[in-house]
Amino acid sequence: MPASAVPEGVPLTFDEELALLVDFAKDGGLVPAIVQDAGDGTVLTVAYMDAEALRRTLESGRTWFYSRSRQEYWQKGETSGDRQYVREVRMDCDGDALVVLVDQHGRGACHTGERSCFFRTIGAGPGVPAP
Repeated sequence: MPASAVPEGVPLTFDEELALLVDFAKDGGLVPAIVQDAGDGTVLTVAYMDAEALRRTLESGRTWFYSRSRQEYWQKGETSGDRQYVREVRMDCDGDALVVLVDQHGRGACHTGERSCFFRTIGAGPGVPAP
C-alpha cells in the first residue's frame, strides 16, 4: 500500500488531568501497555510507553511505544504495515499500567506474522467456576 493510501489515525479526545496521573516514575519512566483488539478483546501484544509515547498515541490515534532494547520510539506498523488505530486508552487503578484498545489493520500485531504475540500455550486446565 503506498504511503499516501495509509489512513491517518484519529486523534483521541482525552482527559489531560487523568493522563497526568499515569505513574511513569514508579518503574523507571515506563509503564506496560497491554494492546487489545477493540472488537473481540484478544490481547495482541504488550509494549512499553513513557509520557512521550502516550502523548504521541493520544494525539495521533495510532500506537506509539518506547523500545527498551533500541532506546527509541516506534510507531506500530511503520515497518510491517500492520498498523493499530486507537479507540481508547485506559489506566489501571494504580496508574502504572495501560490498556490500549485498537482496530488492528494488516496481518496482526506480532513480528512473527501471528495476529497476537500470545499464540503459544504453556499450560491449560479446566479452571474453577465462581461459586
